[in-house]
Amino acid sequence: MRGFPVVLASVSAAALVLSGCGGSDDSSPESGGDAILVATTVSPITSIVSRVGGDCVEVRGIVPEGTNSHTFEPAPSVAALLSDADVVFINGLKLEDPTLAMAEANMADGAELVELGTVALPEEDYIFDFSFPEEDGKPNPHLWTDPTYAIVYADIVREVLSERDPECADQMQENFEAFAAQAEELAEAVRLDQQTVPAGGLKLVTYHDAYAYFAENFGWQVVGAVQPSDFADPTPSEVVTLIEQIRAEGVPTIFGSEVFPSNVLEEVGNETGVRYEQSLRDDDLPGAPGEENHSWLGLMQYNFATMIEGLGGDAPNVRAVDITSPVPDNADYPQ
Repeated sequence: MRGFPVVLASVSAAALVLSGCGGSDDSSPESGGDAILVATTVSPITSIVSRVGGDCVEVRGIVPEGTNSHTFEPAPSVAALLSDADVVFINGLKLEDPTLAMAEANMADGAELVELGTVALPEEDYIFDFSFPEEDGKPNPHLWTDPTYAIVYADIVREVLSERDPECADQMQENFEAFAAQAEELAEAVRLDQQTVPAGGLKLVTYHDAYAYFAENFGWQVVGAVQPSDFADPTPSEVVTLIEQIRAEGVPTIFGSEVFPSNVLEEVGNETGVRYEQSLRDDDLPGAPGEENHSWLGLMQYNFATMIEGLGGDAPNVRAVDITSPVPDNADYPQ
């Protein structure tokens, strides 16, 4: 298990590096009232920021849901949002470089660029693997699929926004603690329910390589992922290798992605005789904006239950976690 920071260092624009990804059609954003105007990239981060900030912030997402955040180019209109934003939160770890360049060119003096993943993850803990080879210099960026890192993200958000608006600090602390309690409950439910998976069966074959940090911290094994590091279709030899891995590991289900539909995985499932589950969501929240399950908690509750049940286990504890938010989510999620 990795160690996580308990006391976070002070975060400032000078100390943080930003990288971003996305596109919005809102060309003239204006902050309502005294709320902090916050721009975010992928929807899980948008959800976490909205949950922590509550009515002290106005949150505008940049990356449309269901979009490949690794390759997405921000629309020119996003520059207007970035020029008005008080704070921009992105994942970082080289996930969203196009928005980084746009933010650096357009953000106003005094605004803050906060790369959550780079703050949360020491460089010595970067994971490089078959989809994110070290020679390319881009670590696996998917920290938010691990509840422990999601809590760290939320704490960084709390600290940054509280420093920006001290009058809201107590409210944001309460919001953070409520979110952290639910995320910890979900993590504990996963640890309980994953014990129902047959011995040696906590093995993931996915299309998109989004669960490396979760797997390491929860004792799972990522056997393979279909999508190559350049996000193109896999070559025939790569498919053959994956088929051989699946047969050798004996996995009962291979998991596709809602964002990355894959005929290749379906064909691999037919070839190997294993079930193909195509509904995992890496950063596309379930439901619609305003619905209770349209949140980071709803996203990960669905994913964890789907993975555990797909591997032959039962997920009653995961499904029983209360994901109700005491804070209305009024963030703008581009669709």
